[in-house]
Amino acid sequence: MDKSTTSPKLALAAILMLFMIDAMGIGLMMPVMPSLIQEVTGEDISHAAVWGGILTTSFAIMQFICAPTIGAISDVLGRRSVLIVSLIVMCFDYLIMAVAGTIWLLLLLRLISGTTSANFAVGSAFIADVSPPEKRAANFGLMGAGFGIGFVLGPIIGGMLSVYGTRAPFYAAAALTAINILFIYFVLPETVKKRSFEWPKWEKINPLSTFKIVFQHRQLRLILAIILLNEISFVVYPAVWSFFTIERFAWTPSQVGMSLALFGICMAVVQAVVIRVYLKYLGEVKTVVVGLSMNVIGFSIMTFLETGWIALALIPLSAMGAVILPPLKAIMSKQTPDDAQGALLGVISSTASVGAIFGPLIATFSFRMFTGDDPITYLPGIPFAVSALMMVISLFLIARINRTPA
Repeated sequence: MDKSTTSPKLALAAILMLFMIDAMGIGLMMPVMPSLIQEVTGEDISHAAVWGGILTTSFAIMQFICAPTIGAISDVLGRRSVLIVSLIVMCFDYLIMAVAGTIWLLLLLRLISGTTSANFAVGSAFIADVSPPEKRAANFGLMGAGFGIGFVLGPIIGGMLSVYGTRAPFYAAAALTAINILFIYFVLPETVKKRSFEWPKWEKINPLSTFKIVFQHRQLRLILAIILLNEISFVVYPAVWSFFTIERFAWTPSQVGMSLALFGICMAVVQAVVIRVYLKYLGEVKTVVVGLSMNVIGFSIMTFLETGWIALALIPLSAMGAVILPPLKAIMSKQTPDDAQGALLGVISSTASVGAIFGPLIATFSFRMFTGDDPITYLPGIPFAVSALMMVISLFLIARINRTPA
C-alpha cells in the first residue's frame, strides 16, 4: 500500500500505537533494573549505578551503528517489514533477559536490544511519510506523546510486578512486544511508494555515507549538535533517576515507577497539547529556546534537592524539555528530499544515540564519584548539574540557527 492509497489518519494512529507499546516495554524494566543489577553483581547501589550506565551505553552504541542503516533499508524495502523483523528479535531478547544470571549476559542482551530499538528511526520516517511538511513538527510531537503514554503505563505496571520478583517485568515486556508484532502485521499499512525487494547498495545503507545527507548543510550540522547535547543531558532520567531517587530519597521500586509514570504523563501532555500551542504562537526555533530554558531551570534545582516531594513537583517543569526535539526534526525534514527521509531520521536517531552513549557514562560515573563510601563530596544530584551545563551550551547554539545559511 503506497501513500496514494493509505489513509494518513490510520497510518498515524497505527504508528503512535507502536510507540506507545514500545515505551511500555522499556518502562516496565526501569523500576527493577537497580535491584536486578545488584542481584547479579552483588554490588551496592553506587557501584550498581556504574553498571547501569555501561548497560545503557552499550544499548546506545548499537543504536548509533544501526539506526542510519535500518532507516535507509526501510527507504528501499519498506517500513512495515523492517519493523516486524526487529520486534521479533526484541521479543526473544526480553525472554532471555528474564532468565539471565550474569552481568555479562545482560550486557550482550542490551547490545541486541540496541540493535532492534534502532527501528525508532523507521517509525519516525513513517510519520514523515504520512505528514505534510507543515504538520511534521506537530506529528513528531504526537509520536512523543504516544511514547509518553506508554511510559506512564510501563513503570506503573513494572513497579506493581516487582512484588513478584525482578524478572516478572521482562516477561511482561516480551508479551507487549508480541502484541506489537501482531498489531503491525494486521493494522499498519506500508507507506514506501515503490517497494523493491532487491538488497540496497552499500552506499545507500552505509552508516557513514548516510551522514553526508546532513553534513552538506551547515544549518543541519548545527541542529545535529543541539540534538546531541540534548540527548546527553536528557538521558540523565533513564540513566540515573532510579539510582538517584533510591539513594537520595530511599524510594522503593514502586515509588520509582510511580514517579516515572508521572513524568510520562507530563511528557504526553507536553507533546500532544503544549507543543502545538508553542509552535502556533512561537514557531519552531523559539519553541526550542523555551524547552532549553526550562531544562536549565529544572536541572539546576534538581542538583541540590533533598526532599522527594519537591522532586515530584519539578517533574512537570522537567517534562517541558520534550518540546525540543520535534521542531528540530521538522526543520531538518523540510530540508531533505522525500526519498531520503528514512536515512535522515536514521541520522537523527544515530546522533541521539551518540549522546546516549556518553550521557549514561557521564551521569552514572559522576553519581558514583559523589556518592558511596568515598565521595568527593556528597552530592547525588551532580549528574543534573552536568545536564544543565549542556542545555546552556545548546542555548548559545540555537541562537545561531537564524543567522546560519542552509
